[in-house]
Amino acid sequence: MTRKRKKKASKGIANLSQTILNILRKERNKTFNYKQIAAILNVNDASSRNQIIKKLQLLLSKKEIEEVERGKFKAVVTTEYHTGILDLTSKGSGYVICDDFDDDIYIASNNVNKALNGDEVELYVYKRRKHGKLEGEITNIIKRAKSEYVGVIQLSKNYAFVVVDGNKMYKDIFVPINKVNGAEDGDKVLVSLEDWPDKADSPNGKILKVLGKPGEHNTEIHAILADYGLPYEFPTEVEEFANNIDTSINDEEIKKRRDMRKVLTFTIDPKDAKDFDDALSFQVLDNGNYEIGIHIADVSHYVQEGTILDEEAYERATSVYLVDRVVPMLPEILSNNACSLRPHEEKFTFSAVFELNNKAQVVNEWFGRTVTYSDARFAYEEAQAIIESKTNTIPAEVSLTGDTYLADQAIADAVLKLDELAKIMRSKRMRAGAISFDKVEVKFNLDEDNNPIGVFFKTSADANKLIEEFMLLANRKVSEFVGKQKPEKTFVYRVHDEPDESKLHALQNVVSKFGYKLNFKDRKSTTASLNGLLSDVVGKKEQNLVDTLAIRTMSKAEYTTHNIGHYGLAFDYYSHFTSPIRRYPDVMAHRLLQQYLDGGKSANEAIYEEKCKHSSNMEYLATKAERDSIKYMQIRFMQDHEDEEFLGVISGVTDWGIYVEIIDNKCEGMVRIRDIKDDYYEFDESQFAIIGRESKNMYQLGDEVIVKVKDTDLVKKHLDFNLIGKPN
Repeated sequence: MTRKRKKKASKGIANLSQTILNILRKERNKTFNYKQIAAILNVNDASSRNQIIKKLQLLLSKKEIEEVERGKFKAVVTTEYHTGILDLTSKGSGYVICDDFDDDIYIASNNVNKALNGDEVELYVYKRRKHGKLEGEITNIIKRAKSEYVGVIQLSKNYAFVVVDGNKMYKDIFVPINKVNGAEDGDKVLVSLEDWPDKADSPNGKILKVLGKPGEHNTEIHAILADYGLPYEFPTEVEEFANNIDTSINDEEIKKRRDMRKVLTFTIDPKDAKDFDDALSFQVLDNGNYEIGIHIADVSHYVQEGTILDEEAYERATSVYLVDRVVPMLPEILSNNACSLRPHEEKFTFSAVFELNNKAQVVNEWFGRTVTYSDARFAYEEAQAIIESKTNTIPAEVSLTGDTYLADQAIADAVLKLDELAKIMRSKRMRAGAISFDKVEVKFNLDEDNNPIGVFFKTSADANKLIEEFMLLANRKVSEFVGKQKPEKTFVYRVHDEPDESKLHALQNVVSKFGYKLNFKDRKSTTASLNGLLSDVVGKKEQNLVDTLAIRTMSKAEYTTHNIGHYGLAFDYYSHFTSPIRRYPDVMAHRLLQQYLDGGKSANEAIYEEKCKHSSNMEYLATKAERDSIKYMQIRFMQDHEDEEFLGVISGVTDWGIYVEIIDNKCEGMVRIRDIKDDYYEFDESQFAIIGRESKNMYQLGDEVIVKVKDTDLVKKHLDFNLIGKPN
């Protein structure tokens, strides 16, 4: 045998040892005999099996494996393994976020071992030789983050590949020709990841659905929903089930409820709302106090546990609000009709009724099922007109009818009194340490083909805050009523943890560039200085940037059965009770409250905690889909303005470029460093800036700059700008 062939043979033997070891380590809680290993390696000849037996004996002598019982082997585990979530970069390397370590663990691309972005993984950790920093290798995939991806199909004669949207999927998905499901070359598709064989370079998949041609409006909206696993239509059997529900307001059911049909009741909602979750009732009592009812659609009366309708609502967990449509949690027969508290209709409601005095203190409370009748429907703008003019005149420019009209005087009086009480409650809340986030929302005016023809900003006026305060009151008091019961009862809380200290200090670093100072000495000073900051930036060029960064310092609110209070609202008890048409946790809160009002025993905590986790996760996905749809519409809007120059603010700085948000329309795009030609620019992390090597010219976070559209990519949702310079 030549020296060269000897070397090759020994390498093959070593490889076999390593392969066997990898098999045993991957399934280190199982035992394997030589036949099972041969089957995994797909060999069945005598020579190969003898090689496996020899290698097993060799590994046994090295104490790398152990013989648990005759002929059955198991890996000897000397390494401590950890678990975490993989966050991939666009280059194919990544970081594992792991509770066992303060810092994220770097994973080189050759150690990712077929894990994908968001997967729950097992890894072992070692110190990097060069810098002594921690690095890891993924040893096992515990749970895939997702099994369905959106991408564009590239068809060949005998097979296809799907190029997945986004930059965090480092492999195309291989699809056999018999699994392309009628897709044509270049179609945008939803592909299911089926398996990833050990020796295969790419994962295998099959096409589940053809979404359409890339760049077309409906294709891209459906792609956003599909990418997050969100549905855009109801199964036929669910629609049929909902259509067959008895939605009549019958006497038999009325007798079981508190009849409040004769009490003055009205709704205040956005002018384009179709589902009215909540109504307010108002009456002055003989003792001079006010009885205020917060009446919520009694969704749990129609959506009964154990039905296919309930299962579908639970799976969805939330309505999804995209720029051009709502994907509802409940079929239209319920969301827009039976459950919607429409004017001049009797409805079954679940109510929280409070007696308040002139200082907005709650003197009495009552919770239970009711029947109500809405006397009127107002848009926020109409209620705002009453608050501002202190009259019952609704001017034509804000009227839902388009004509000036006089609202019922009793309702106008009620709105003014409710506004007065809401302002007292809000001020009390702020003094207690609540944080006031009034972030500007971007909205689009769309034509009949869903083309964006204008951008406007939605802000919160007194009428919005009036409704908000009474919804907060109901949510707080319902959860307090259950939470204070002894023995303790299972309930669905909406909790919000304290902000992360390191994020607060990062915020301080950024806002100091604009001359703002924060004080984090204790909770009171933290909330006071955050509120001061949010108030000081109103109307300034840095407002949106500061608002966004301040929100990012906050923990994420979530649903749980373990109450820790709500930091942002400064409430010890808080739940979601007021929007059951669009949120499943509110349906759960209704059911639990009724169970306890009926004297029932505490519900199973483990079951409800699992439902809370699912609801929090679906809310997170819906929020991401909503943001993606806004980004998509912003890019469509900017396609029609490619020749214009815009004034923007630098909203982010990285080593590859600067992000710029246009002041007039809040569209954000990127100026890549390589596209700035007047100098060679370098990223200075400490100053949140890029600085020209020769000119020392600086572009810093918060600076105003003039930009022009360079490129718009609807499919990848990228908006690139060319930098013109700073305004004179």
